[in-house]
Amino acid sequence: MPKIKTSRVKYPEGWELIEPTLRDLEAKMREAENDPHDGKRKCEALWPIFKIAHQKSRYIYDLYYRRKEISKELYEFCLDQGYADRNLIAKWKKPGYERLCCLRCMQTRDHNFATTCVCRVPKHLREEKVIECVHCGCRGCASGD
Repeated sequence: MPKIKTSRVKYPEGWELIEPTLRDLEAKMREAENDPHDGKRKCEALWPIFKIAHQKSRYIYDLYYRRKEISKELYEFCLDQGYADRNLIAKWKKPGYERLCCLRCMQTRDHNFATTCVCRVPKHLREEKVIECVHCGCRGCASGD
C-alpha cells in the first residue's frame, strides 16, 4: 500500500498574529476573482486583483522591513508560500521603486517606444494630471510624487 502524503505545513512562530489579515485579503482576492466583469474593459477586470496582490505584499514588507514585527523565518515562509510577491518586494528595496505598483509597469517590452508605464512618470512632469495605468489601474507610483 502506498504512503499517503499529507500536506501539513508547519507554521513558524508569529503566524497567528498575521494570519487573520492574510485570510481577509485572501477572501477579498477570491471575491475579486469571482466578481462579474460585465461592462468593463478586459484590463479593468484585473485591476482589483492587482490591487489586492499589492496590498498583501506591502503588508508583509511593512511588517518585516519597516515595523520589524515578524521574524526572518516567518517572512521567508510567507514568500515561499506565495502570500507575497518576492520580486515586487525586491524592487521596493531599491531606490526609485519604493512605491512601485506592479512589475508590469516597469517592463519596457509591454509599452510603446520601449519606455515604462505612464504611472511611473512624476505628477509634475505629466501633461494630463489624472491618468490610470492600463495594466493595473494605478494612478501614479513614481517615487517623486
